[in-house]
Amino acid sequence: MAKYSDAPAWEDVVPIAQNDGGPNPLAAIAYTEEYSEAMSYLRAVMANDEKSDRVLMLTDDIIRMNPAHYTVWLYRAENLFILKKNLLQELEWLNRISLKHLKNYQIWHHRQTIMRHVSPLPPTELPFLSRMFAKDAKNYHVWSYRQWLVRHFSLWDTELPYIETLLQQDVRNNSAWNHRWFVVFARYANPQKHSIKYADADGEVSAEIIEREMEYTKGKIHLAPQNQSPWNYLRGVLRKDGKGQGQVKAFAEQFADLEKEDDIKSSHALDLLADVYAEEQEKDRSGKALELLARRYDPIRRNYWNYRRNMLGLPQVEA
Repeated sequence: MAKYSDAPAWEDVVPIAQNDGGPNPLAAIAYTEEYSEAMSYLRAVMANDEKSDRVLMLTDDIIRMNPAHYTVWLYRAENLFILKKNLLQELEWLNRISLKHLKNYQIWHHRQTIMRHVSPLPPTELPFLSRMFAKDAKNYHVWSYRQWLVRHFSLWDTELPYIETLLQQDVRNNSAWNHRWFVVFARYANPQKHSIKYADADGEVSAEIIEREMEYTKGKIHLAPQNQSPWNYLRGVLRKDGKGQGQVKAFAEQFADLEKEDDIKSSHALDLLADVYAEEQEKDRSGKALELLARRYDPIRRNYWNYRRNMLGLPQVEA
């Protein structure tokens, strides 16, 4: 049933129908009648560059039918700014949309666009993100937005306790580990010059921070030795430290004693030890760790472990 053509508020607008290529298009998209009508009115108001309350109502209607339509989000933002609307009310509206469509990128891009015009940080913002993580702790779009929020509002000093809470709840939350790396190390990086992935810093990271992160990560490894996330994090900290991986050899050997093949507690410890032994020119011990991975503890990646053995000049481990 028509919605806009029968509305007095829209009687001055001549809708512009979508051109699918003539009366008999080859592959026309089967839009609903309601969506097609709404879009025809959107094309008309955009053609006239109209900025009004009724345009905001129209974008609301279309977004509810198709929240992935990035052009509608962009036009809505333009209207909000030109009309000087209450952006905190927009965030409240956006919360309802976000909770309904958890994995929609356009929603979070729009939120970032809005937040660039909001200061200070609304007290409801971080609690809302916690609600989102309660529904999906590894929602990539929400994590990306939170990283932007931390940098934009300089939340570096208050963010770490929240991450620790998440890791207490689930030490295997790889998204929380990734965010911890960002919070601890990316604060020292200029995003215009350096990679956030590797957190290349303009200045040196203090020895106290390196030591703190190393000990924190070791504690989490003890809780779940076969959890890959803290092992990867530990490697990153060691790389930032620049003193080699050998300093954690004794620690890793607690979980992978090559003399006790039946008592290996972590394939990730074996992987790290293979690198440590190679650095120390202990080729046979490095090869032994790789052999255990290929033969017993991670055989699905046998080809990769054999590649590593080949780099040491050692024969392949047969299936």
